[in-house]
Amino acid sequence: MRIQGPRHRPAARLRRRRRGARGARPRPRTRRLPGTSRPGHGPQDHRLLGRLHAPHAGAPGPDQQHRGAGVTDTLTIVSLLPGLQDTNGDAANARVLAQRARWAGFDAVVLDVAPGDALPASADIIVIGSGSDAALPAARAALLPMADRLRELVTAGVPLLAVGTGWELLGVGIDLADGSVVEGIGLVAGRAVPAPARIADDLAVKSKYGRLIGFENHSRHYVGAEGSPLGRVLAGTGNGNGQEGLVMGDVFGTHLHGPVLARNPGLADHLLRLALARRGSDYVPGARSDAVDETARAARNQVAVRLKLPAE
Repeated sequence: MRIQGPRHRPAARLRRRRRGARGARPRPRTRRLPGTSRPGHGPQDHRLLGRLHAPHAGAPGPDQQHRGAGVTDTLTIVSLLPGLQDTNGDAANARVLAQRARWAGFDAVVLDVAPGDALPASADIIVIGSGSDAALPAARAALLPMADRLRELVTAGVPLLAVGTGWELLGVGIDLADGSVVEGIGLVAGRAVPAPARIADDLAVKSKYGRLIGFENHSRHYVGAEGSPLGRVLAGTGNGNGQEGLVMGDVFGTHLHGPVLARNPGLADHLLRLALARRGSDYVPGARSDAVDETARAARNQVAVRLKLPAE
């Protein structure tokens, strides 16, 4: 289990204080969550990378590891199996959430859970990305011991974002093209079934969280969860029936890569609002979010124009 937290750079802080003396705007104070005490990669799709404008790419890079006192006082974002489930860069969704929480003035930590690790005693948001079909048996074997605890957490209202095969593994099962079946852990309804051909293209979705745009790269449709989609497909394939994704309670499944939360910060903010509401706090995006949100909007609009959709 690896814990990622904010970097500590004394020299950089000193330089910022000196600039502050000349009138630069001071950094926002970090807000503590209520009820807490003060603390004592697989190959990536080349078409995705060619269009990865990733508005958060510079800011929320990998964080320095921290262990020990203070971890329970932070917003804990759990990244499940990032070594197996990161074919299209989806593990970065956890870092996007952590950085946006920090920009809003909250402490946040990313906790990577590897195969064989136990889930933490508490979690505020859980994310899992997509992996290769070859990694499906290993990923399923790693998730099975966590299934009961995951069910407890999501039943208690902990939001969970699952992308690609990570989402498929949470369902009832995955039917492979060769006729074999990988059983899911049964956390959500539905199953993945073979599509006529591999799908690798841009995907645009109308949703209650705004228009979502990303890249889909999968070889299966998702059936059996038509009553609770993430949204309606505007361009692309999605689940294969005009719908995209799944929302069951606070579990969100999607085919969208990008990473999806970097391209679509409105969805990231919704997950943070859910998580912080459970802790008795309101989430308001920080001022530093404005610039990256504008970059994300511009990146989405580039794809929208290419898809003959109106710009936002």
